[in-house]
Amino acid sequence: MEADIFDSHREEHPVDAEYFQGEKRKLIQPKSLKDPDLEKLKQALVDWINGTLKPEHIVVQSLQEDLYDGLVLHHLLATLADVHLPVEELALTSAAQIRKLELILEELDRRLGPQDGSQIKWNIQLIHNKDLLATIHLLVAMVRCFQPELDLPSNVTVEVVSLEVNIGGIKSDVQTEVLTGDRSNNTGSDSLSSTEREDPIEQLLRLEAHKVNTVKKAILHFVNQTMSSMGLQVSELDKQFADGVILLLMIGQLEGFFIPLCDFNLTPVNHSEMLHNVTLALDLLNDTGLTLSSVKPQDIVSQDVKATLKVLYALFKKHKEK
Repeated sequence: MEADIFDSHREEHPVDAEYFQGEKRKLIQPKSLKDPDLEKLKQALVDWINGTLKPEHIVVQSLQEDLYDGLVLHHLLATLADVHLPVEELALTSAAQIRKLELILEELDRRLGPQDGSQIKWNIQLIHNKDLLATIHLLVAMVRCFQPELDLPSNVTVEVVSLEVNIGGIKSDVQTEVLTGDRSNNTGSDSLSSTEREDPIEQLLRLEAHKVNTVKKAILHFVNQTMSSMGLQVSELDKQFADGVILLLMIGQLEGFFIPLCDFNLTPVNHSEMLHNVTLALDLLNDTGLTLSSVKPQDIVSQDVKATLKVLYALFKKHKEK
């Protein structure tokens, strides 16, 4: 029975028993690999990586095949945390890849927090060996740390076979592994408290009026500081962003690129032109790695102060320390 379980994973992990000698390993059960929830999570992580690294012209197709050498993780760390490690861009040999992963994971572990020593979810060897389970655990932890507003599929679990190989044979145990917890409560190791998960603007608008105004003033100061070189002044956060013009110009200033005037309406005269501008602005933000899935272009155009604040706060948070 134990030998059959081990053999059933040879296609995904073409290695012999010596590879596992003295180690404990977890392998996803074949039936779980076809689980629709796991597929959705994998696709969400691929989309997140590609959206984040689009300015770098890096495209990931497979979590297993595209992350083991450290290149993608290196660029994610640089983009999300503004950390630039002294590593070579392309590590071609296995030894060079492992050295690169060592530096990257050391920095990531410092930011993600220590792992439970009895339940290590990822390490250099697992990532370099294209271990899907470890790779997903690492990426989910990165999303939770750097972009907690990203809505990953919840309650994703897989069945795994826990293997321990020694001279006497193979010990195996089937377990259920949690990849993402329930976002509606604060139980489980993968879950954050409801306060930590809630959108910061939702929290802000429930504060006392003077505290809300203090934050609004800070954002307004940030906006006007950004737009001062263009001779523009903003006094009403909700109304003056409704047509998308100032928002587009501000994004261009902050992200350091020019948006051709032919791509948007500099003086929009109707709802359709305003909607086009705001849609373009949100698309550009998504391209730069700021995903605001809860904000719709129509919300900004209709002068929804909560939606407008969410966009401006995301820009403020990203650029205030630069």
